[in-house]
Amino acid sequence: MTDFLQALISGLGVGSIYALLAVGFVIIYKSMQVISFAQPALLVTGAVMVSYLRFDFGLNFWIALPLAMVLTALLALVIERLALRPMIGKPVFVVAIITIGVDIAVRVVVNRFIGLGARQVGDPWGLTIRRLGAVVVQERYLWMMLITAVVVSLLFAFFKYSRVGLAMRAAAFDQETALAQGISVGQVFALSWAIAGALAALAGTLAGTRAGIDQQTWVLGLKALPAIILGGLDSVGGAVVGGLAVGVVEAMVSRYQGAYFPWLGQNFSLVSPYVLMLIVLMIRPYGLFGTPEVERV
Repeated sequence: MTDFLQALISGLGVGSIYALLAVGFVIIYKSMQVISFAQPALLVTGAVMVSYLRFDFGLNFWIALPLAMVLTALLALVIERLALRPMIGKPVFVVAIITIGVDIAVRVVVNRFIGLGARQVGDPWGLTIRRLGAVVVQERYLWMMLITAVVVSLLFAFFKYSRVGLAMRAAAFDQETALAQGISVGQVFALSWAIAGALAALAGTLAGTRAGIDQQTWVLGLKALPAIILGGLDSVGGAVVGGLAVGVVEAMVSRYQGAYFPWLGQNFSLVSPYVLMLIVLMIRPYGLFGTPEVERV
């Protein structure tokens, strides 16, 4: 039972990173109806900025992190304005391909700043452990869950109570009606990218607090894809649930698969999120919380 709880907590901690990324994916999708494949590049960029602000400029971690989130949000605004805004009205697959190109271009530049080895981003928690009864867990997992809970709660409050958040929800629901009410859909697009960029920077930094980041860290961004499909492409709450579920499944498979299903081979945990995604899609094609689309033929 202790092993199970330890795996559960570590899975929820890592799943919190996936949840932050998935929320960014969903926010862009709800506003533009396109999946942004540039999120992995923004993830790495934010973490690299924290690393340079922390060690090259000597800033405190808790100052470097929000500053890097703001800078990454500004980069996302530039990407949206220069690469995506001219594509408005083009087929969705064209816009998606553009985001793939942006992802590759940004990562090529950022990799020069990372170098061949791992680059540290700072670790305010170190290897500190906490005892929750008989369960021993790394403190960083608890902080990951807490930070994600606070950020997601603030986002929900922003979308529900602020005028800008309400405008974003209206534009996501019906762009033509939003335009008729005086809402600038272009500003909604830009703000969606900025929020997604900031969330990606936060996720990348949390992911790198233990062993740092390297040129393969961007792969973490791909783990958010099963999360958003699992939870539903148009559901922010579903993105959170999907991210946590992916993290827990990955942790459980990593802990128990070798003992009970050794015939699956080593590192099956790496593909377990995609297996979970396929199972859910066979039962609910629009995800657990996605909105089914009804069309007349």
